[in-house]
Amino acid sequence: MTKSGKITIATCQITVGSNISANARRIRKEIDAAGRRKADIAHFPESALSGYAGADFKSWDDFDWDLLTEEMKALCRHVSKRKIWVIVGGAHHLSSGNLPHNSLYLISPDGGIADRYDKRFCTSVDLQYYTPGDHFGIFEIQGIRCGMLICYDVRFPELYRQYKRRDVEVMFHSFYNARARRAGILSEIIPPTVRARAASNYMWVSAANSSGHYQEWPSFLARPDGTVAARLKRHRPGITVNAIDTAQRFYDAAGVYRNRAMKGLLNSAPSVRDKRSRDRKSL
Repeated sequence: MTKSGKITIATCQITVGSNISANARRIRKEIDAAGRRKADIAHFPESALSGYAGADFKSWDDFDWDLLTEEMKALCRHVSKRKIWVIVGGAHHLSSGNLPHNSLYLISPDGGIADRYDKRFCTSVDLQYYTPGDHFGIFEIQGIRCGMLICYDVRFPELYRQYKRRDVEVMFHSFYNARARRAGILSEIIPPTVRARAASNYMWVSAANSSGHYQEWPSFLARPDGTVAARLKRHRPGITVNAIDTAQRFYDAAGVYRNRAMKGLLNSAPSVRDKRSRDRKSL
């Protein structure tokens, strides 16, 4: 496949709740809006279809897995009519009494499940409801290598670095930093952390967050230099559609030495053999 370097991303912000069918209707509505605006891919928040265990519901005991399956099948059929890629969050049922995965489903324009990423780093609360994943989620659209991550994964720069080693240029990172009582530490920490991951690894990052009140921060698209290309309004559902060109060059302060650092060479040039350099206790 010839690499075009261009892709149009719809970063979608919806209110996620415990009602699976209501979530599905919101997702379909924004897929339609993304399609009308000629997006190649629509990106949704963590747990967008199923709701988020521990926040939207407190137990899997009465969870309607059959309904989730039917709504996912209906969503796939809807996607096949719109001919658009979709990344949507949802719980993935496991067997033998294991807790579900917290997942992102990649749906191809033909309506098939092309891949699934399972949240690798679950918080201590998450672990009461979910089983962590063990793989990366990498795919290509128009020859551009893309990756998937979920929420708490952002705290681990090692994950971004491993995606960088795999030549990922665009990251789709889904979050559920909403339904809080008030603005908290996540309001201050998460957006700059995402932007730092983008700049440190020179990649585009679509950060899709749930809009349920109180939303800690609004969804946005970060450029490879860490600046914000577009941002949605807080507490309100909506989409931001942006055409990106991975051939476009941005300021990349670490670029000249990044590969050296990734090889474990943690200085910008070879060291010198000099006794005054080795002596760190004298003037």
